[in-house]
Amino acid sequence: MLVSDIFREIDEELRRDNLLKLWRLYGRYVIVALVVALAVAGGIVAWRNHQLTARQAQSVRYAAAMSLLRDGKDAEAAKVFTSVADEGGSYAPLAEFEAADLVAKGGDAKAAAAAYDKLAANAQLDPELRDAATLLSVMTGFASSEPQIVIDRLKPLTDNGNPWRASALELTAAALLKANDKAGALDRYKKLADDLSAPEGARTRAAEMAAVLAP
Repeated sequence: MLVSDIFREIDEELRRDNLLKLWRLYGRYVIVALVVALAVAGGIVAWRNHQLTARQAQSVRYAAAMSLLRDGKDAEAAKVFTSVADEGGSYAPLAEFEAADLVAKGGDAKAAAAAYDKLAANAQLDPELRDAATLLSVMTGFASSEPQIVIDRLKPLTDNGNPWRASALELTAAALLKANDKAGALDRYKKLADDLSAPEGARTRAAEMAAVLAP
């Protein structure tokens, strides 16, 4: 059972543009660092100048990789993303997300899931980004994963207030269906359908699934 067979739009809030918005929201320290760096006077010490140069260069390379991606040059983009990720720095985590996404698109779900798991285990990342990595890992490996493993991994993401709650509930319901637990799936779909904070598309799909599963 493929995820896309159950819901086609479950990753709507995880698409690249939204992930970039999330990074901008929770990665404010990157923006602040750049603004401060640009305002530094010419008398700044040499090592700070070196840091600034490295950070600006990384920004340019990341933007170049995104341009390659938009042009459909995935292989070339992947090399740049991997390089940016390996050297660390402000753009490394987002580059890792992009690199993992390209691995997943290439069909290597196991390697992609491992890359997302590495991000999820990175204590230096904001919790929201770590949760996003967990969700992406679960989605990538859903077809070959045991339902209970999926459910257990997603449980923390289904708490009220978690920005990924809607997708986590929907994916949890799919795992329960995969395990033939229709009652459990119905319960999750009802919760999602009644959640006014969830995206409208997710609520609509949940309501439709709840109607199908209702006794």
